[in-house]
Amino acid sequence: MPARTRLIDLAAFDALTARAQASSRRRMNDNLHPHDGHPVHRLLNAIEPDSYVPPHRHLDPVKDETILCLRGRFGCILFDAVGTVQSLHLLGAGHACGIDIGHGQYHSLVSLEPGSVMFEAKSGPYLPLMTAELAPWAPGAGDPAAGAYLRWMAGLFTALQAG
Repeated sequence: MPARTRLIDLAAFDALTARAQASSRRRMNDNLHPHDGHPVHRLLNAIEPDSYVPPHRHLDPVKDETILCLRGRFGCILFDAVGTVQSLHLLGAGHACGIDIGHGQYHSLVSLEPGSVMFEAKSGPYLPLMTAELAPWAPGAGDPAAGAYLRWMAGLFTALQAG
């Protein structure tokens, strides 16, 4: 059987963005890898500005994560173990196109423009985050404080976007 070939184009971004906008989480991924157990995960991820990605880390030494901004703009925040911001990175046109995040590094992403789409790659298989991988100092998904925390994270990029 021949390998599957798939074109990644603006129509794919538009369709994925529409699914993200209709989702209660306001984000949606489109896996390019064939199944959750695959050794390499490659996916498109559409994230809207009101989607909260809780700060987290990947403890498995093979779970470094590469993120490339394909459309729109993202802010990537790297935190230390107690939640202090270590660095801020704008991803998108006129800025860095991506970031490679080593395992064990607490991080989060905020979408800074509607219709933003990224490419993400990391080792499989897919495993839900363990408690030790979630940032104990940040609200979890569904926590009533998550909206305020998301607004704070997005606000960190206000000055960077202006300059």
